[in-house]
Amino acid sequence: MKVDLYKTDGSTSGEQVELSDAIFAAKPNRHVVWMAVKAHLANLRQGTAMTKNRALVSGGGRKPWRQKGTGRARAGTIRSPLWRHGGRVFGPLPRDYSQDLPKKVKRLARISALSARLQDGRIRVVEDFSISSGKTRDLYAILRNLGLADRKVLLLTPGVDLLTYRAGRNIPNLIIRPAEQASTYDLLNCDVVLMQKSAVERIEKVLAP
Repeated sequence: MKVDLYKTDGSTSGEQVELSDAIFAAKPNRHVVWMAVKAHLANLRQGTAMTKNRALVSGGGRKPWRQKGTGRARAGTIRSPLWRHGGRVFGPLPRDYSQDLPKKVKRLARISALSARLQDGRIRVVEDFSISSGKTRDLYAILRNLGLADRKVLLLTPGVDLLTYRAGRNIPNLIIRPAEQASTYDLLNCDVVLMQKSAVERIEKVLAP
């Protein structure tokens, strides 16, 4: 499958980029995509929520009043869950929410996401560029030329580009990822996937059968 290659000024170069059918023209597996997104969101959870039970609340070391003869209900501690400032019953405790998926499932999910994005016309390939100045206005000018300034964009670079990342970190709705690190969630959580030409080659190398 071939797609047009765009220049940074927004025009087409007249050249086309060949995309691997095994990666960009596969039949999307919706269930595998759901599993990958679910695992990604679960792995973002800190799992640090905690409340104190009656064993952890301070105080309440002695019996408030004697067992019998007062006319009041029996009480053994002022830190009972029935009392104000008492312990919490069945409250949350720190836990690990992380989920792991087999490598083949992760790979299939990314292939499914890329194929679905291409079928929807939401993948655009642009020539390689780097914002050597590190200036936000320079990267924003490229997005404006491509007509993507007001859309949520995932920019995939062939590798770690610190200057381009610095230029784009202040642009709302722009996410910059090295091609091999883009997750299934990243590919779906955007309006357009903007891929540099070398990033396409990197993705095909990483996800090759």
